[in-house]
Amino acid sequence: MDIKYKKTLLSNGITLITEFMPHVRSVSIGAWLQIGSRDEDPVNNGVSHFLEHMAFKGTSNRNTAAIAESLESVGGNLNAFTGKEVTCYYANVLDQHVELAVDVIADLISNSLILEEDIEKEKNVILEEISSLEDTPDELVHEYFQKNLFNGHPLSYSILGSKKTIKLFNHDILVDFYKKRYVAKNLIISAAGNIDHKHLEKYLIRYFQIPEGDKMSRNNGHFNPVITEKTYPRNVAQAHICIGNKAIPYHNPQKYALLLLHALLGGGMSSRLFQIVREKYGVAYTVFTFADFYSDSGIFGVYLGVDKSNISRSIKLIKVEFERVKKEEISENELDRLKSQIKGNLMLGLESTFSRMNRLANMEMYLKRYFTLDMVLAGIDNVKTNDLIKLANDLLTEDLSTSIIVPK
Repeated sequence: MDIKYKKTLLSNGITLITEFMPHVRSVSIGAWLQIGSRDEDPVNNGVSHFLEHMAFKGTSNRNTAAIAESLESVGGNLNAFTGKEVTCYYANVLDQHVELAVDVIADLISNSLILEEDIEKEKNVILEEISSLEDTPDELVHEYFQKNLFNGHPLSYSILGSKKTIKLFNHDILVDFYKKRYVAKNLIISAAGNIDHKHLEKYLIRYFQIPEGDKMSRNNGHFNPVITEKTYPRNVAQAHICIGNKAIPYHNPQKYALLLLHALLGGGMSSRLFQIVREKYGVAYTVFTFADFYSDSGIFGVYLGVDKSNISRSIKLIKVEFERVKKEEISENELDRLKSQIKGNLMLGLESTFSRMNRLANMEMYLKRYFTLDMVLAGIDNVKTNDLIKLANDLLTEDLSTSIIVPK
């Protein structure tokens, strides 16, 4: 095991994981609550994201301005995000300000006031955020795509919620969810950078005053057949298309093969779809593949923006390439190039403390163990051309889901 990695289960129930990076002067700290939109229901959809917003509206120790100034005044930054399976509050600071960062993050999580008057104000902010998404078709089509792909499963729920659910939120709904989910057993603290693990342990015990609680079970639901194709007429200049399928969860060892398949088909300007759809036929300006991993499923798909007249042609070109990768042997030279691309991207990304902190948390949440960078690189190197072909046949089936925003 890498001696730079350390893990402790604290007396207050919080799991702490750190990675020491002695060559930097900064530290990234994240508080990862294992709750997201999939842990909601159709009535309270959007509550995880709403609570994330409410944390910045004021605590028993700091008002909104004091929260904003707390780390910015020392050159650091503070932010948060909500996903399908996680809510994360994080900070980037100089190593000398680690205790302050822990104090502020703990304050947001432990002491959020959730006042009725702030709830009503924040409803308007989030309703504007939803409207902004609706005015951004290249992002909105991914929302439609996940909804159709997971078809009634909790993973289909929007992270933002709907305008209907947001308008119905009140103090009781938010506080009830907060008390059940914001507990120590549901919390992972990850930190990377010039960090002292023992000092961080003391800070977490000192500042995090939340109940130990019970680790909440995941909202698993039932995976239904995907909705194979659905169109959405809107006032847009071009069509926006997502086509793909459910894929593999984070812990699946085929994850390395999926990363290589992603690079092969749409992971950059040298990818097959970019070279065919854009460079050879000039059908689209933007085309790329995307992949996401969850605890029990995943996503693999293609996005492209095209003129309305090229919708059918572009989808046909994509499916032709899908069939090609399912049947044709991939050369060793191409496979080696893809492996070098993935490994290079990975190592460049992990030069930042934030990327390392993020990686630590995901490994703990989904794998319950730490993988060194060498272990990951070895996993990529071990992928064979037949592994790609098999995975392509498993994922790129006849039952692909296609979501299309079309110009009215």
